[in-house]
Amino acid sequence: MTAPTSGEGRVLTRFDGPLAHVTLDNPRRRNAITLSMARDLVRFCERVERDTVIGAVVVDAVGDYFCSGADTRDLADASADPASPEAVRRISAVYDSFVRIGNLPVPSVCLVAGGAVGAGLNLALATDLMLVTPDAVLDSGFLARRIHPGGGHLSLLGSAAGRGPALAMGLFGAALTGEEAVRRGLAWEQAPADELPALAGRLTAAAVADPELARRIKESARLELGPPGVPWPAALEIERGAQMWSMRRKGEAAWAARARGAGEGHR
Repeated sequence: MTAPTSGEGRVLTRFDGPLAHVTLDNPRRRNAITLSMARDLVRFCERVERDTVIGAVVVDAVGDYFCSGADTRDLADASADPASPEAVRRISAVYDSFVRIGNLPVPSVCLVAGGAVGAGLNLALATDLMLVTPDAVLDSGFLARRIHPGGGHLSLLGSAAGRGPALAMGLFGAALTGEEAVRRGLAWEQAPADELPALAGRLTAAAVADPELARRIKESARLELGPPGVPWPAALEIERGAQMWSMRRKGEAAWAARARGAGEGHR
């Protein structure tokens, strides 16, 4: 495991062959994302993009709380003159970190224990699947802090759970427990914290077994599901070339063997 950032708050990375892990390590501040951590998240994404051996990514955090958002000290500094180039740079660096996670070319799973608020919720929503502890608290948090949502927060909520939950959380300030998030479609599954890593391992097993195919499916999913998404006829064409590639790769011999096996099974 590597920890490229020094000082308070860091990002840990681990590469287990085709499965890559990135871990927020700032537990004294509930794993708030500092500027240096944001930069390291981007560097991690750059490695995943380059290394085609990697087939899936798991995002988690040290301790019992996933992420409380952007570091409030950076937000305070930016608030002094929000329109200044320095303030824009600080806020954009945090945005860029979860945008890059959201645009990873491989499937990604986020493990949320304790809670995720504001930019921390954005980071969790940027992944393809969220796994949560039943008592985790997922909270937009912006309204309570009397600031407007940022980082495409409302779009992320809407894409994950639809218009109603997005408005309830972003506009009215409603929070969800992990159990409620699964019921409303914001998260995929709930489990105790110590069971989340194994659950993530099972979910990513097929992707890490075939990284090349996983990357092709992820690209098709990104194009088809959006935002903004495409109509069915366009989806057919997006998938056509990739499916033909996969069939050619599988080879005639493999198809013939499968057909023989199926025939024998019905005798």
